[in-house]
Amino acid sequence: MAMDVIDYDIRGAEMQFVEIELDPGEAAVGEAGSMMFMDPSIAMDTVFGDGSGNSNGRLFGKLLSAGKRLVTGESLFTTVYTNQGPVKQRVAFAAPYPGKILPMDLKTLGGTLICQKDAFLCAARGVTLGIHFQQKLSAGFFGGEGFIMQRLDGNGVAFVHAGGTVVKRELHAGQSLMVDTGCVVGFTREVAFEVQYVGKVKTALFGGEGLFFAKLSGPGTVWLQSLPFSRLASRVFAAAPQRGGSREEGSVLGGFGAGGLLGGVLGGDDE
Repeated sequence: MAMDVIDYDIRGAEMQFVEIELDPGEAAVGEAGSMMFMDPSIAMDTVFGDGSGNSNGRLFGKLLSAGKRLVTGESLFTTVYTNQGPVKQRVAFAAPYPGKILPMDLKTLGGTLICQKDAFLCAARGVTLGIHFQQKLSAGFFGGEGFIMQRLDGNGVAFVHAGGTVVKRELHAGQSLMVDTGCVVGFTREVAFEVQYVGKVKTALFGGEGLFFAKLSGPGTVWLQSLPFSRLASRVFAAAPQRGGSREEGSVLGGFGAGGLLGGVLGGDDE
């Protein structure tokens, strides 16, 4: 199926969204729950699978497409946004948490991008969403976020989201980079990915970086993020009150608030 050629604008700084302009008859595919707004002539259609249209209507192809998305933890359904009007229309997709939206022109990347399973945001119609398994068992048992990844195929533009600040690195043949598995946003298909042990038990137990790193070897291009969502979620959970009430973050009276010692004293609780 031919790829739709779309125009787009990425807006915002920390909380970005991408605004896609569709010519009459063109369409974009969005991850479930990512749509921000759209013009009235754009029609929404929730489809089974990745919405690329590459299954040619065959039931087996649709089941395979949906199954791949289920393995990566995504919804079985995607939404296709088609411009059914006579003039250009716009639809926007918002990032789920602070970071950057990266436009990936698959045609210039060799037709394929491997990315984290929750990185995909939206794409031009015709981009195929699949799965990518790491070949080594060590990555399967210890790779964490880096084991089952998404594979984007086609010649169109896909948009992926990364947390925090994004770094793009070009790796030459024989050049390697050691990365926390959660900090890998994506890489081109020529890049070799494997998981390596930190090497020292003391560092693994008390260094706070985990037992294993991802080793990315060139040639190829890799994209890294400074704030993986898993790291952000763990910090939020650690800072949240564990027994209800409020937590006075950063205040010397944090333990003496309404739910703490001062509240007990002022409330007449003398036990």
